[in-house]
Amino acid sequence: MKTSAHSASGVPLTPAHEEPPPIWFLVPEGFFALPLAATSEERAERAQSFVRELYSRGDEELWEPAAPYYAGIAELMAGTGISYSAMGLFSTAAEQEDGTAAGHELAEGAAQCAFTVAAVPTDQTAQNTDVVAQGIHSILSSDPYNDARWLDLPCGPAVSCVTLRQYEINPELTADGQKSELLTGQIQVHVPFPTGPFTAVFTLFTASMDYWAELCDLLVAILNTVSFNDPVTDAGGGAS
Repeated sequence: MKTSAHSASGVPLTPAHEEPPPIWFLVPEGFFALPLAATSEERAERAQSFVRELYSRGDEELWEPAAPYYAGIAELMAGTGISYSAMGLFSTAAEQEDGTAAGHELAEGAAQCAFTVAAVPTDQTAQNTDVVAQGIHSILSSDPYNDARWLDLPCGPAVSCVTLRQYEINPELTADGQKSELLTGQIQVHVPFPTGPFTAVFTLFTASMDYWAELCDLLVAILNTVSFNDPVTDAGGGAS
């Protein structure tokens, strides 16, 4: 996992002298992981699987030209420090007549988000994750446009930072030819590693603001699964 200064929202970083320790987390159904890999061959192979999962109702005519596009995106991300990146697509259809959820049927509308995880080097020791989190909270709170909050996660202390931005869209880019405004939301959660001088940065970005609360709940669910110890080993099943 590489590191990047662009993932930390103004938090001071230190040079990375080593690769970050491993981190584990789970994502729910509806997230489609981009084909990040170290080599072009691996990215191309993963891109083939990615497009077939993302466009499950497509065929070779769609998959073949789409795969190189997503492989190219993954290549652009290779030097940014992002170790996991996914597109979130969730149906906004109402419940079915029997009361069950509509699942991931997207034909009647979808809420979308982008989700990334990166590790950035920070000056800390394994014993002072509270101090690191307090420092991050202090820095992020100094910006009046940030909503920075302390979090106590099962894996340790963390700091969340919510930023809302509104963009003006030119008439030539809108369906009705009228100027419009687009509101976007980003929530970024900084989780100091207790196992090394790094901080994990989880970022969720969306323009589907009508479903902001639901997407935030999804991120909370992911954060509650974060672990710096192998869950399989901890459960007595041996390393995986």
